[in-house]
Amino acid sequence: MQVGSSNALVLAGGGARGAYEVGVLQFIREELPKRLGRHLHFDVITGTSVGALNGSFLAATATDEDHQAERLAKAWRDLHLEQLIALQPRDIFKAGRLLLGKSPPPPEPGTYRYGGVLNTAGLEEFVFRFVPWRGIRRSIRSGALKSLAITATHVGTGHTVVFLDSSERIPTWSQNPFIRSIPAAISPRHALASAAIPMLFPAVKVGRAFYVDGGLRNNTPMSPAIRLGADRMLVVSLRHKATQVEENAKAVMHEADYPKPLFLLGKALNSLMLDPTEYDLERMEKTNAILRAGETAYGSEFAKVISSRDRQHDPLRQLQAVHIQPSEDIGAIAADLLARGGPKLSSRVARKLLQRLAGNEAAGEADMLSYLLFDGEFASELLELGYRDAKAQEDELLRVFG
Repeated sequence: MQVGSSNALVLAGGGARGAYEVGVLQFIREELPKRLGRHLHFDVITGTSVGALNGSFLAATATDEDHQAERLAKAWRDLHLEQLIALQPRDIFKAGRLLLGKSPPPPEPGTYRYGGVLNTAGLEEFVFRFVPWRGIRRSIRSGALKSLAITATHVGTGHTVVFLDSSERIPTWSQNPFIRSIPAAISPRHALASAAIPMLFPAVKVGRAFYVDGGLRNNTPMSPAIRLGADRMLVVSLRHKATQVEENAKAVMHEADYPKPLFLLGKALNSLMLDPTEYDLERMEKTNAILRAGETAYGSEFAKVISSRDRQHDPLRQLQAVHIQPSEDIGAIAADLLARGGPKLSSRVARKLLQRLAGNEAAGEADMLSYLLFDGEFASELLELGYRDAKAQEDELLRVFG
């Protein structure tokens, strides 16, 4: 490990797909130290949507690296969909009316959430209860963590806002007028705002403004990690990169599948939360190659000289990253679980609803439901997948972070 270098964990958004991130972390905490000889410590954590929720827990438990992954995995395995998202007949009726264009009632005085087709009060209560929120400030004060950054989307403007809780001086942020940073003591509202999937979950009020899912514009927040000083990043995204065979199969989709509304909604969510990670990593490697070539030709001060001529941007430096993403299609995993009769639900109405929703997607796919299946059965399968995918990149992890 390089002296003075900084590690960052970057967690993407994707609703219930976030259990995959925890599976990756389980490998990082339980198996990697056996070869690394120590825990892989993260100085900076950045997250969007469900990545903000997972990241907040990791930030709050940064002083307990031995057990944090185990605790987080247990929490995901213990989830029950009916306890988190209301699926009673009256809730379904209300959701249907909202989908048909009825306006939600005006927010009550003092409320911090508004709108949304689904009643997610149970999920919000879980977030408030499970994450030891005061631990974030303790971690930062103790030096166990330098910075936590959570990304959300400002409803009024559509701009990206990065909420920052840090022991460091907040650096000059992006020159992009559509992105700004706000210093904050990260709380449940910040994380819930980042995780408020548009249309489905209520927008969340932080301060005087409402926010929704940060994944609309910055689903895998590498840029905040870099601006906060990270030299090496573990980037975990939640979109499977389809093989050519898979792409060809989808291109020949039966035309009867295409017009179904929930199929389109699932694809719309995938598009809204488009993951530019591959492009960002490719651009990072090109910058690294330029810096290496410059140092070879002009000496070790090349990067410093180049950076001094452009004071509006951060100094250029070489960066390293390990990118872990699902080796299988998570939407297909959700569809397979439903085909096998899971998840187990006590309400007949809820079971029929999930079956009907799955029936309105394409055969073998359940993209939309994969964002909403906050249930232990689904989570267990994603935890195992994340663990396997991280293990497959063990040598790369050791090369970058060793």
